[in-house]
Amino acid sequence: MGFGQPTGNLRIRTIDDENDKPTPVRVRLTQSGKPIPALPGEAVAVSYGLWDHADGYAFQPDSSFYIDGAFSLDLAPGNYQLTLSKGPEFLRQSHELTIEPGVSLQKTFRLKRWIDMAARHWYSADDHIHIRRSPSENEFLLNWIRAEDLNVGVMLKMGDFWATYYPQYAFGEQGVYQRGNHLLTSGQEDPRTPELGHALGFGADASVRFAQSYYYYDKVFDEIRRRGGLAGYAHQAESFHGYRGLTLDGLRGKVDVLEILQYCVSARPLRTEQYYRMLDLGFPLTAVAGSDFPWCGQDHEHGTPERTARIGNARFYTYLDEPFSASAWQKAVAAGRTFVSSGPMLDLRVNKARPGDRLDVKPGDSLTVTVHAYGQAEQVPLYALELIAHGQVLNRVTSNEPGQSAEHLSLIYPFEALQRGMWIAARCFGDSTQAAHTTPVYVTVNGSGFHNPKTTGKYLSQSEEYLRELEKELDTHRDNPEFRAWYYKQGLKSRIQETREVIANLRKRLAR
Repeated sequence: MGFGQPTGNLRIRTIDDENDKPTPVRVRLTQSGKPIPALPGEAVAVSYGLWDHADGYAFQPDSSFYIDGAFSLDLAPGNYQLTLSKGPEFLRQSHELTIEPGVSLQKTFRLKRWIDMAARHWYSADDHIHIRRSPSENEFLLNWIRAEDLNVGVMLKMGDFWATYYPQYAFGEQGVYQRGNHLLTSGQEDPRTPELGHALGFGADASVRFAQSYYYYDKVFDEIRRRGGLAGYAHQAESFHGYRGLTLDGLRGKVDVLEILQYCVSARPLRTEQYYRMLDLGFPLTAVAGSDFPWCGQDHEHGTPERTARIGNARFYTYLDEPFSASAWQKAVAAGRTFVSSGPMLDLRVNKARPGDRLDVKPGDSLTVTVHAYGQAEQVPLYALELIAHGQVLNRVTSNEPGQSAEHLSLIYPFEALQRGMWIAARCFGDSTQAAHTTPVYVTVNGSGFHNPKTTGKYLSQSEEYLRELEKELDTHRDNPEFRAWYYKQGLKSRIQETREVIANLRKRLAR
C-alpha cells in the first residue's frame, strides 16, 4: 500500500457449525489470483522448511495461513477472494469480498461438515510431518493439525547417514501433547538411504539410531518395536528403492506398517504394487498414509497454489472401540484397523470383521462382504468402489449405475463355500487425486494362511530379483558419499542370505 493510500479493514470469524464455537481453519486470501503478501497478526506461525531450514514461517507453501478462529487485516480498497478450508471432512468455502476505504468489513463464516468420521469412531492421522518441535511449539502445531481436522499429527525426526533433522524434544508418552481429541506424537524417518528406501517408525519411547551400522534397518525396527513402537516403510516402498528394503525386512517379519497413499511418488497418490506383493505372500501389513510435509504435494515439482505440500493431504483413519488417546490409537493401528484416504471415506465389513481383523472359518463356510464409500458430490465426488481379494477386483460399482451416486457407493458380495484363505480389502476412487484403500480383513480356513497361491511363485521370484539387484549394488564401489551400502556389504549379504532361506521355506510351505 502506498503512503497515504486509504485502507479498509477485514475482520473474519470462523465458527464450527455443529457447536457454534470458534474453530481453527486454513485461510487463503488473494486478489486477481495473486496471494496477498500482508499477514494478519493472528496467523498461527511455526518455522518449517526443507532440510530443517527456515524456508517458511506463517505462510504455508501455497501462501495460505492458519488462524485459530479469527483474524483482522488492513487492506487496500478492492475485490478479494477468500478461501477457507478444514480438511476433507469439511466443505471448502470461497467468497468474494469488497474492501472499501475507511470501512471495516466484518464477516462470520460457519464451517460445515459433510461427514463426521470421529463420531463413527474413526480418527484421522498424518503419520509423516517434518517440523522440529519443542514444548513451546506444541500449542501452535496443535492448531495446525486442528485446522486440517486431524486427530493425530506424527512429528518425524528425520535422519540420513550423516546427520539428523527436525528434532523432537521427547518420545513415547513424554512426547505426546493432547488437547481433547487432537494430539501430537513423535516418530522418526530414519534410516533413509538411496539403496534401501526410507524407514518409518512411531510410538517408541525413544528415537533409535545406530550410526555405526546404519544400513542394518532390522536393528532399528527390532529396537523400535522393543520400545513399544511400530516400524515400516515410507513412500509406498517405491522411491529410493524401498522395495529392496521391504523385501529384506518384510519377508523376515520385521515390518508393521507401509505408507500406501502419498503424493511423493506420483500425483495419483494410491500405489499398491509392493503392498499387494507382501499381502499375497501372506505377510499382514497395516496401511498408513502421510503428507511428508513440507516435502511432498500433489504437484511437488511444479506446484500451483492449490497443489503444493500440505499437512493432511494424505491421511489414514483408525477405528477405536475405546476413548481416544495416544495409546488407544497406537494399539488400534497395530491391530490394522485402518484405511487410507485423500478424500473418500470407506467402511468395509466381512461378516462383522473390520480391517485388520483375522477371521477364521471352516471349509465350506460362507461370508458376506459389505462395503460403503462416502463422498461429497462437489468436493469429493466418488466415481468407483472396488472389492479386492488377493489383488483382484471381484466386484466394482460406479456412480453412474442405478442406486449409486457421487456421494454414496455400496456393494454386497457373497463368498460361498470357502476352501482357501484370502485377504479382502476395498478401495475407492474419486477424481484423479482422490482415493482410499483399507487394510485387509485376513480370512483363514481352519487356521491356514491367507496367501495367494496363484501369485506366490511370481512374487517370490520378484523378491529374489530385488535381492540380486541389491547384491549388484553391494558389489559396486561408489565414490559418491551418499551411497554407502557397499561399505556394509558383509552384513547386508548375510541378511540377504537369511531372506533367501525364508523364500526357500515359503516355496516349500506354500506349495503344500
